Amino acid sequence: MNNNDIIRRLRYALDISDVKLIEIFSLGGEKVEIENIKNFLKKDHEDGFVTLKNEELKKFLDGFVIFKRGVHIPKPGQKPAQEDDLHPKKNSNNNNIILKKLRIALNFKSEDMIKVLGLGGSTVSESELTALFRKKDHKNYRECGDKYIRTFLAGLVEMYRK
Repeated sequence: MNNNDIIRRLRYALDISDVKLIEIFSLGGEKVEIENIKNFLKKDHEDGFVTLKNEELKKFLDGFVIFKRGVHIPKPGQKPAQEDDLHPKKNSNNNNIILKKLRIALNFKSEDMIKVLGLGGSTVSESELTALFRKKDHKNYRECGDKYIRTFLAGLVEMYRK
């Protein structure tokens, strides 16, 4: 599943306007114009299509977290998040990061994630789900395939559009 599909499906599921997309990108630190948004949302066979790079998608997702949840201000005595925690190493699986950031932005608990994945047509146990959110070096870590992202986004459409 490519990055443009993710933005396109998320935009449809949550009914996000082009103006809101520009705002979300800017919250993540990426300056985009309306023309960029229109080109990102085109299908790959259409004229003017521009591929959304991984770094741009990560900035969009960071902005989406801020857009939905607000800016995180650490409590007194709380250790601030490390830069490595926010932007994992390049060899980590992009789908795991995407699913994790969507979960954070939408403020979903495990039950919510299981429900949305179920609405998308996939049955997932809580242990399977938590394996997707573990660190890569953990013994129970599991890579997130495109199927999980696809069914999660389909479940969001069922939840918010029906």
